[in-house]
Amino acid sequence: MKTKINKIFIALLLIGNACDQPASQNDQATSAEEASKFSHSPLVSHIYTADPSAHIFEGKIYIYPSHDIETSAASDDMGGHFDMKDYHVFSMERPSGEVIDHGPVLKLEDIPWASRQLWAPDAAHKNGKYYLYFPAKDKEDIFRIGVAVADSPAGPFKAQPAPIKGSYSMDPAVFQDDDGSYYLYFGGIWGGQLQWFEDGKLVQGRKGPTDGIPASDQPALMPKVAKLSGDMLELAEKPIDALIVDEQGNPILSGDNQRRFFEGAWVHKYNGKYYLSYSTGDTHNIAYGISDSPYGPFVHKGNVLLPVQGWTNHHSIVEFEEKWYLFYHDTELSGETHLRNIKMTELRYNDDGTIITINPMK
Repeated sequence: MKTKINKIFIALLLIGNACDQPASQNDQATSAEEASKFSHSPLVSHIYTADPSAHIFEGKIYIYPSHDIETSAASDDMGGHFDMKDYHVFSMERPSGEVIDHGPVLKLEDIPWASRQLWAPDAAHKNGKYYLYFPAKDKEDIFRIGVAVADSPAGPFKAQPAPIKGSYSMDPAVFQDDDGSYYLYFGGIWGGQLQWFEDGKLVQGRKGPTDGIPASDQPALMPKVAKLSGDMLELAEKPIDALIVDEQGNPILSGDNQRRFFEGAWVHKYNGKYYLSYSTGDTHNIAYGISDSPYGPFVHKGNVLLPVQGWTNHHSIVEFEEKWYLFYHDTELSGETHLRNIKMTELRYNDDGTIITINPMK
């Protein structure tokens, strides 16, 4: 009995001491949480991650992001400070579950044709093999798109000896249609070099971020789309524009930077319709359009995601157990443009099929 009374006395004493502490100490954790301006928490905090491409493989959520690192590379309008050198793969059993880091699955030094900058990748699965599509600059410092192959969604991946023939620019995204066809979407302006190409050919003399950008009253540059070959290693056809248009069917103009394509194309299918979502770059939206075909045209409908903290905005959309999720990144952990962290949140639709816009900030 004495021991029990002593324990009660000590407990009451500790409670009293806690109540005597200044409110600023007692409520520190609560105040910090309440003061957070971010709507969602980072998924990964032990390394910097960005550009998350999410897929459901083997009943799990797999995420294929880029891996941001500290760098001595100078910051410029061509993205030189995004100097990533490898890829990690992450998996989750469920949306609220533990995030597993499967480690580096492909390194720059293991890609024979690449010189630098392993930017945003994507992945696909076919016939028991897994394919990692990635952009990197070749030995002439021009972005090309490569592919690496693995036996597991967690890698490791082995790169093909050369980039995909006819590929250029960056931000590859692979969409698998219901009939088993696979489509590769790609492209990005400014640092992504899309503006340096015409009809798939590099135009000599174009070096700067705006060299080749159409005048503001001309149609904007569009993401490219091409069907993939049966072995998933090449393009089965010449890439064409995945045209983004307004409600009247007119192409979005180059000067319409609230709606025009900048980078980060992603395609998913919902209720029989094809949704092309993408970053508007300097206005920092994730916008989207809807089409009856994977080739487009895609009629602009609004924004999936409003601007995040940080300059870049890059995302993916995936369905898991009859719910849809948006994956994206911001700079909550570092406050630095090139040191980002990935996040996720549920995505919902209106009855008419339009997407309910998500605000990443409270």
